[in-house]
Amino acid sequence: TMNQDLTQAQLDFGFALFEQLRQSTPDENVLVSPTSVALALAMAYNGASGETQTAIADALKIQGLDMDQLNAGNQALTQYLSQIDPEVALEIANSLWVNEDLPVRADYIERMQADYSAEVAALNFGLPAAADRINDWVKAQTRDRIPTIVDDLPADQLLVLVNAIYFKGSWSEAFDPAQTRDRPFTLATGDTIQHPLMAQAGNYLHLENDQFQAVSLPYGSGSLSFEVILPAPDTDLAELSAQLTPENWETWMSQMRSRPGEIQLPKFQFEYEADLIPALEALGMGIAFTEGQADFSGLTELEAFINQVRHKTFIEVNEEGTEAAASTAIGIMPTSIQMPQEPFAMVVDRPFVAAIRDRNTGTLLFVGAIVDPR
Repeated sequence: TMNQDLTQAQLDFGFALFEQLRQSTPDENVLVSPTSVALALAMAYNGASGETQTAIADALKIQGLDMDQLNAGNQALTQYLSQIDPEVALEIANSLWVNEDLPVRADYIERMQADYSAEVAALNFGLPAAADRINDWVKAQTRDRIPTIVDDLPADQLLVLVNAIYFKGSWSEAFDPAQTRDRPFTLATGDTIQHPLMAQAGNYLHLENDQFQAVSLPYGSGSLSFEVILPAPDTDLAELSAQLTPENWETWMSQMRSRPGEIQLPKFQFEYEADLIPALEALGMGIAFTEGQADFSGLTELEAFINQVRHKTFIEVNEEGTEAAASTAIGIMPTSIQMPQEPFAMVVDRPFVAAIRDRNTGTLLFVGAIVDPR
C-alpha cells in the first residue's frame, strides 16, 4: 500500500522546489522532476545526522515520517510507478559511487542497496574516467536523453548519489499530424511567434474558472497523464504560479470533469538544468551545504558536507506522446582531507504550466513552466 503521507510530502516539496526554480529564471522554460530530486535527497538523508538530518526532513516535508517509513514508502512507490502501465515506459534507478580510498560505512551502502535498489561502484575520483562512468550510467538509464550529469569531480570526492528517471508514453488518443500547423503563440514579452500547434477534439477531463483553463491528456491505459494549466488571457504565469499550492493543485485535479472539447497544444522539446543548492538553501537545508557544520556521520566517520546537487531534465511533446527524462546527482565531500455541457475550446497559445502525474497517487513525476516552445 502507498504511504499517503509520503506522496503528500513529495507533492508539497515538488511545488516548493518548482516555485523557487521558476522565480530564479521567470523568463525561461523550467522542468523539474520532484520524484527524482526527492529520491536522491532521501538517499543523502539516510546518511545525515543531528541538525543536518532535521533540516533535510524539513525541506523534504517528511518531518512526520521515521527513516523506516520513508525508505519503505519510497521503495513501494518506486515499484508501483515502474509497473503502473504496460503501455508506458517509466523507469526509475538509483546509484551510489564511492571513493575507493575513503571510508563510507558498510551499513549505509547496504541500506541503499536494499531500500533504494542502488547500484554501487567504487571509483578513483582522481581520474577523468570516474565522471565518465557516472555519466555513462545516467546516459544509459535515460536512453541517451541526459548524456552527462557530473563534470570534473575533485579527487577527494567522498561519494556521489545519483537518481535517474525515464518516461515515454503515447497519448491514449494520438494527435493527427495533418491537423498540426503553424499558429500564433504569444510569448511572455508580448511578442507573437508562429509555432506548430497540434489539434484534437474529444472528451477530456477539463476545468475552467476565472484564473485558468486546465485539461488532462491521458497516456496509454490512463493511469498517467499530462496536465496543462493555461492562465486566463489577463493572467500571467507568475500570478498563476502564486496560486499553485499543493492544496489548490489537488482541489483543481479533483474538480476536473469529463466534457467534449477541442485542444490545441504546441509541440515542444527542451532541456533544462539547474544547480539546486540555492533553491534547497531557500527551503531550509543550508546546513547540509556548510563545511564544518554539516553532519553526515550516518555514512562516514569523516566530517563531510554536500558540495553539489545537479539536476537535469529533458522533455519532448509531439503528436505521438511525450518523452521525458531526469537525473539528480548529489555530491558529498569530506570537509578536508588530504455530464453534457457546451464543448470547450482550449488553445494553448501563451505561456503555460504542465505536469506529468500519476492519477492514482497524485505523484508529480515532472512539473514545468513552458514560456517559449521553440
